[in-house]
Amino acid sequence: MRLSGAALFMMALAACGKPAAPGDDPRADAHSAAQVTRGAKVYAANCASCHGAKLEGQPDWRKRLPNGRMPAPPHDESGHTWHHPDRVLFAITKNGLVPPYAPKEYESDMPAFGGRLSDEDIWAVLAYIKSHWTSPEVLAARAEMTRRP
Repeated sequence: MRLSGAALFMMALAACGKPAAPGDDPRADAHSAAQVTRGAKVYAANCASCHGAKLEGQPDWRKRLPNGRMPAPPHDESGHTWHHPDRVLFAITKNGLVPPYAPKEYESDMPAFGGRLSDEDIWAVLAYIKSHWTSPEVLAARAEMTRRP
């Protein structure tokens, strides 16, 4: 019997006892110590100044600033980052907060990191962030929210 690559991948995940949420991308592996360590370093150098050293975000992150822009949200479980599939988080990090992930002509302080960080560094940052989502409630909600149609 021949198995597809997807079937083999799912079997490998099941064998590890760490099932991936439907929106998870294997390139952002929160269970890879090497990738999480790399991501922590990249995050500290490029993201922590806005999103917080402990992923806590800026104060009053749900309230618009006087300039109309939104403060940087937290990336820990108290924020909304975990609501989004990895592909969306990757695109926002690489390209900035632009359509299709923001309304046309929306102004954001979220820069595009595609010119500064490699794709591998961006995936590592996402792995680092995801490694902080550990509560059963958030993991279950993330699995449901990121389920593809």
